[in-house]
Amino acid sequence: MSDDQERPGDPEVPGWAREPYDDGDELPFDEEEQGRGHAVVPARETLPERIYLLPIHNRPFFPAQVQPLVINRERWEETMRRVGKTPHHVVGLAFVGETAVEELGHEHFPEVGTAVKVHKLQGEEQQIQFIAQGLQRFRIRRWLSKTPPYLVEVSYPREPVDAEDDEARAYAMALINGIKELLPINPLYGEELKHYLNRFSPHEPGPLTDFAAAITSAKGHLLQDVLATLPVVTRMQKVLPLLHKEIDVAQLQSEISEQVNAQMQERQREFFLREQLKVIQRELGISKDDRENDVDTFRERLEGLTVPPRVLTRIEEELDKLSVLETGSPEYGTTRNYLDWLTSMPWGVHSADNLDLPHARAILDRDHDGLKDVKERVIEFLAEGTFKGDVGGSILLLVGPPGVGKTSVGRSIAEALGRQFYRFSVGGMRDEAEIKGHRRTYIGAMPGKLVQALKEVEVENPVIMLDEIDKLGQSFQGDPASALLEVLDPEQNVDFLDHYLDVRLDLSRVLFVCTANTLDSIPPALLDRMEQIRLAGYIAEEKLAIARHHLWPKLLKRDRIPKKRINLTEAALKQVIEGYAREAGVRQLEKQLHRIVRKAAVKLLENGQQSVRVSVNNLEAFLGAPLFRKERVLQGEGVVTGLAWTAMGGATLPIEAGKVHALDRGFKLTGKLGEVMQESANIAYSYVLGHLNEFGADADFFDSAFVHLHVPEGATPKDGPSAGVTMTTALLSLAKHRAIGRSLAMTGELTLTGQVLPVGGIREKIIAARRSDIFEVILPEANRRDFDELPDFLKEGMTVHFAGRYPDVARVVFG
Repeated sequence: MSDDQERPGDPEVPGWAREPYDDGDELPFDEEEQGRGHAVVPARETLPERIYLLPIHNRPFFPAQVQPLVINRERWEETMRRVGKTPHHVVGLAFVGETAVEELGHEHFPEVGTAVKVHKLQGEEQQIQFIAQGLQRFRIRRWLSKTPPYLVEVSYPREPVDAEDDEARAYAMALINGIKELLPINPLYGEELKHYLNRFSPHEPGPLTDFAAAITSAKGHLLQDVLATLPVVTRMQKVLPLLHKEIDVAQLQSEISEQVNAQMQERQREFFLREQLKVIQRELGISKDDRENDVDTFRERLEGLTVPPRVLTRIEEELDKLSVLETGSPEYGTTRNYLDWLTSMPWGVHSADNLDLPHARAILDRDHDGLKDVKERVIEFLAEGTFKGDVGGSILLLVGPPGVGKTSVGRSIAEALGRQFYRFSVGGMRDEAEIKGHRRTYIGAMPGKLVQALKEVEVENPVIMLDEIDKLGQSFQGDPASALLEVLDPEQNVDFLDHYLDVRLDLSRVLFVCTANTLDSIPPALLDRMEQIRLAGYIAEEKLAIARHHLWPKLLKRDRIPKKRINLTEAALKQVIEGYAREAGVRQLEKQLHRIVRKAAVKLLENGQQSVRVSVNNLEAFLGAPLFRKERVLQGEGVVTGLAWTAMGGATLPIEAGKVHALDRGFKLTGKLGEVMQESANIAYSYVLGHLNEFGADADFFDSAFVHLHVPEGATPKDGPSAGVTMTTALLSLAKHRAIGRSLAMTGELTLTGQVLPVGGIREKIIAARRSDIFEVILPEANRRDFDELPDFLKEGMTVHFAGRYPDVARVVFG
């Protein structure tokens, strides 16, 4: 090392090193040296033995490289000042990977790095920039300063290579060919490769290998391994795969670029051709722009329609506005959507009604077994329309338990009339805008469901079904039930106003058919506007016909199973109805039949059988144990069978009364009874207590008796007034110590004076009695008319007693 070289402990520092330099000023390197630009590599003897170190993070620096570097001014300024006042201007670059600057220590520096010559050193506000010219590898021998500025003592190892060795020349030629192959593929390397490739030859394999490694995008640790490898042949063996990988990546990138460019060129070509075609067609008068096309489309839609004058005026105003708006403006899109809805309405378009009664009866009989009273009611409705000339403006309400065919009846009505059918469910609807639409000022505004229905069916007189109208919701967004008041009022819906269209629509020709399971949750004002038709449910004979004619064929057809391969006997089908599907509708029955089909299909495939026979004997193998057993009518002292109505249909309701002890007087109720039913029980207890003498019972019986009245199936909530007569009879049976010795059921509300008041659900209750093989019932006198209106097949074989006061009931029960 020369005497004038700076040592870490030298106290004398030149003045320029102590004075800060302005941004953009160059450090005072030798002017002659700066003027040379890329200096020639000095001879090996001139390289210093002690050099300062700078860490680099992205990738190692190779001796064959010349490129600018940027470093942090605050951290490395002192290092560069000291390098600048050395005569050789050499600094060592060492790859430290992703080690953070704050955590960097001397132990993170690798043993091998690259000595570079510093040119064009310039300082900026936050950083220092210079051009680094790679000179030669160095190996750290000893650390002289382990803190910044880092100073080390180094050696410059020789690179053992025989330039005339055939293997070295072969590798060198492979590297040159790889670089030449990379040149036309990746234009980023073009100028650099052209400039430097001419400087290398197979006789200089070392610099050639370093240059080939430097132009690859390999990871830092792989390149550091190449830098640390001194034998040139071994180094070339490591570089050549990296170069080939770079060529593959470049080729793939080139292919992707070609595909993207081809697609872009094709789209640009199509765009230019279309624009040219539009200009040519416009010049020839055979084409119009988008705005004119929209206006013409809307005007064409209005041809042949009978548009009300007020609506036509609104459309013309909107068309005039559309013709002056720019197609790219938001207002244009809003106006266009509005005109699209306005011109899509079937103004004045009606379908002809088919009021042929035999045709309507044939459609109803084809689609439904049973429901004779419902069919007759529909036929009466159509017959009225025959004389009136129109059935529009009517609102029908089909009420019944789930699965009895309310929706399908509405569909059959539409088919019988020859009208379009549109159905939407209002169950759970909470926003009145679903009925009357949103105002156009809102983003994403849409018309209401009724306007959407008219647009879809394309006529003004369809059949629109409002399903589940008893399950309408209500929220802060409005009350849909109140919005329906205008829709379902024949006096108001002739001028129905949708908030989106903001013009009057005539809904008076629409036939509305609503469905509900119960009437309790329907607002009275809405219920008053509808004509009710009750679907009470099916008895076993009707279910048998429905299953045989509709459900079973539909399931086999849906699963594409030939009818002859699954044989379901009549007795087995009856057992399915009685033991597994006793609800009022047929939905559960269909599910059980579907289970049979699935299990039969497994047997056909696994066992290789040609057919499967389902009979009463093997039915449990398909469906398991029956869900319902034959209802045994409870009999005994204080036990009476009542009749009840539920949303699922009718049911028998046994009531038991028993004397617990004679220590004191008391009355206890169990069976999860509602408030109304508890009141009925208290009324029955008071009535019997006050009239024991009249019915021949011990007048002192209840003075010392603690009586317990229970309604079985205690987990099921029960409520309603129709069990008053039954409870009174159970208490009287207990007081008279007489049991009812026959199958007898009763229903009716009892007052405190003994009046028997009418109840609802007579049809369902009669069906429930027949299902339990009870053919003698007691009904309120006021329900005589309801019983007389029942179909003959329900009244057949029934013995019915009508009671106006409770003594009439007592005479029938006790004689």
